[in-house]
Amino acid sequence: MLIDTFGRVATDLRVSLTDRCNLRCTYCMPEEGLQWLGKSDLLTDDEIVRLVTIAVTHLGITEVRFTGGEPLLRPGLVGIVERVAALEPRPQMSLTTNGIGLKRTAAALKQAGLDRVNVSLDTLRPDVFKTLTRRDRHRDVIDGLAAAHEAGLTPVKINSVLMPGLNEEEAPDLLAWAVEHDYELRFIEQMPLDAQHGWKREGMVTAGDILASLRTRFTLTAEESAERGSAPAERWLVDGGPHRVGVIASVTRPFCAACDRTRLTADGQVRTCLFAREETDLRAALRSQGPEGEDENIARIWKLAMWGKKAGSGLDDPTFLQPDRPMSAIGG
Repeated sequence: MLIDTFGRVATDLRVSLTDRCNLRCTYCMPEEGLQWLGKSDLLTDDEIVRLVTIAVTHLGITEVRFTGGEPLLRPGLVGIVERVAALEPRPQMSLTTNGIGLKRTAAALKQAGLDRVNVSLDTLRPDVFKTLTRRDRHRDVIDGLAAAHEAGLTPVKINSVLMPGLNEEEAPDLLAWAVEHDYELRFIEQMPLDAQHGWKREGMVTAGDILASLRTRFTLTAEESAERGSAPAERWLVDGGPHRVGVIASVTRPFCAACDRTRLTADGQVRTCLFAREETDLRAALRSQGPEGEDENIARIWKLAMWGKKAGSGLDDPTFLQPDRPMSAIGG
């Protein structure tokens, strides 16, 4: 069991498969990209499966989310999913993606055992998409969403970030479109995870701003708190249901007290929080030829890392400092 000193138990594992991405979203990385990890620094497919196996069979993990960078850029993704799906007990598996490669991979991922996907889409306007991502791939994301729905990777969830002066007025349009296509929309407050450290608290589009905008067109009924559990999104029924909309207010309404996540970076580091400034190296232990590389010892190292998890992310502190590594290297 992965328990910390505040009594929280981690059952949800986020696995970053790569730090690379085929978009250059303004809130994530600079236009020229980043200094990517070397091949020898990345976990191999076998190492990823072994660490996930340890997490599931030794540490009580019941949900696994594959992230990036962009996880669809990982050549062995389908095989990794298939091998994790064969574990006993079998964890629930999902994927967070920008959607560009979903049209050609959705069916294979479903067949391999993936349960569902979260797709990033911040705008319905191709020109705004190009400005936000610095790439002209809007149609590919729309087609990828449709392919995921058709393949049965449901519920298909859309993650949207609203940026001042670009797409902040689109919340009602995005929700109407999501309801029409049977997608579940979740708005995420912009977080300080950009490599260029350009995030500023003042001027950001807050959860309150988003809800006020949505209520100009829709009636929102708050979901019972018991239904939320440890989920990061507060959810509302849209016009009485059955469709829902969520808001992840990491900055203005932190939900750290209910956090049930542990994170594994693409180079084999445990992070107790997306905003943590400390990491614990599992890759070195994994590659050890001696007792340090045994499953029981790796599980022990992981337990010790999670025992030291802090009470909160620190985002509610106005003097918060951004993590040393950008989101693409950590896994969203």
